[in-house]
Amino acid sequence: MGREEQRALVRRVRESLIGELEQIYRRAFDAIGTEDLGEGTVARLTQLLLRSREGAISPLEEEIEAPLITSPAGEAAKG
Repeated sequence: MGREEQRALVRRVRESLIGELEQIYRRAFDAIGTEDLGEGTVARLTQLLLRSREGAISPLEEEIEAPLITSPAGEAAKG
């Protein structure tokens, strides 16, 4: 597998994982909305979920944009 194919594969895997995480968080937000928890509790749980989502998904999104594969030591990078 060439470098570009590997990069594309890893990108697809990350995007798929992001999609799965988005679905999990969407279900969690929906579940909070269906419970009779009180406004303050819902607000706290929502804030915790938002922080959790940010922590789980942002690094994956950032890594998609970052250079994925580096050259081995002593080998010039190809552009």
